[in-house]
Amino acid sequence: MTSTRRSFLAATTAASYSRILGANDRVQVGFIGYGLIGAQHVFDFKNQKDVDMAAMSDTYQPRLEQGVAACGGNAKAYPDFRRLLDDKNIQAVVVATPDHWHTMMTIMACAAGKDVYVEKPLTLFVAEGRWMTKAARKYNRVVQTGTQQRSGLHYQQAKKLIQDGAIGKVVSVRMQSTRNIMPGFGVPPPSATPSDFNYDMWLGPAPARPYSPHRGIYHFRWFWDYSGGQMTNLGAHSIDIMQWYLKVLGPTSVTSIGGRFALEDDGETPDTQDALLEYPGFNATWSHRETSLGKRLGGGLEFYGTKGSLGIDRSGFEITPDMSVDPASAIPQFQGHPGGGPKKSDFKPTPWTEAVKEKGSGAQQFDLHVRNFLDCIKTRQRPISDVEDGHRVAVTCHLANLSLRLGRKLRWDPVKEDIIGDAEASKMLVRPYRKPWDQVLRSFNL
Repeated sequence: MTSTRRSFLAATTAASYSRILGANDRVQVGFIGYGLIGAQHVFDFKNQKDVDMAAMSDTYQPRLEQGVAACGGNAKAYPDFRRLLDDKNIQAVVVATPDHWHTMMTIMACAAGKDVYVEKPLTLFVAEGRWMTKAARKYNRVVQTGTQQRSGLHYQQAKKLIQDGAIGKVVSVRMQSTRNIMPGFGVPPPSATPSDFNYDMWLGPAPARPYSPHRGIYHFRWFWDYSGGQMTNLGAHSIDIMQWYLKVLGPTSVTSIGGRFALEDDGETPDTQDALLEYPGFNATWSHRETSLGKRLGGGLEFYGTKGSLGIDRSGFEITPDMSVDPASAIPQFQGHPGGGPKKSDFKPTPWTEAVKEKGSGAQQFDLHVRNFLDCIKTRQRPISDVEDGHRVAVTCHLANLSLRLGRKLRWDPVKEDIIGDAEASKMLVRPYRKPWDQVLRSFNL
């Protein structure tokens, strides 16, 4: 054999071996749903060097075509997500559909041997999250919830500060989101289902309803059949950070009030809602307004401790120290004043804690969350937003909505995962699936 031929064979063998290693190290990813957040996920996964954008599925043909193009044009197109799950080459699936499909698709993907990145809110009703967790464990799958803030570096830094006692004992948490989208989305006239939209598949396990342009694409969020409104949408992000920082399984009681007070459309979920969440040793509140922007306070999420407060959002966080007076020196000075009250000059304030201000990058957390998921696929470790965590966050949101709809306070056992002393409310922890999806769910014996 000539040296030239030996060199050629050696080079060819090395190149082939390199390609095999590269293929084994790469993750073939399929995407189900190409809406607003689905497009974000395609962008984020495409930025990872060890990902092949392998497949796209959507029930709306124009979105399916847009998704394939966004993946680079080589992704296989599947109008029926079940055919995507049948594809043996796909290792991981991203579920970015409306909420009512999250559970069924995740369970089916786990059973098909796929790891799953599923958007929040994880579920449509309470019981679904336990089914998903059981499926992930039964099939030994990595399931990452799309609560990306956990991967934000400044969120992780703030978590350490709070758990190290930087603001003392946390006794209260305030969460909110406000915007003004008046007058609402209107009421579209009846129309035929578009020929390029598989509405029956879009409905899936949800109840059969006449087609409306609002029952599909973006506006699904305002209907109880498919979502829990902004309580489960935006509320999930803040509640996730709160329960993660303070290491709690869930609330012990929930009270919520509100309604669709001002938006002029056919939506059902509240445009105004307040929830009071009771936890061991502290309370928390969630408020959202869709009809009034108001004054934004504390970045939407604030922790109040005995030494100060911490406000955080995707742009950064800030610790504001409380000022204290030494009781031993201050109290005697109160004597002799009219009414026994102190003068302003009596106070010699000192900060309980240090002021801290840290910037954050809201975009970075998406890349880091995807990276964590891909790394866990390879190591088989549980991800930073494991399915169990996503389940417990969704439970808190669902309980708030149940309280609002029932008009009463609910007491919750976060260990047994049941409502205490309210049989009517307990029955609402499960909602029936439409045929044939109810039979598909039962087939997994979860």
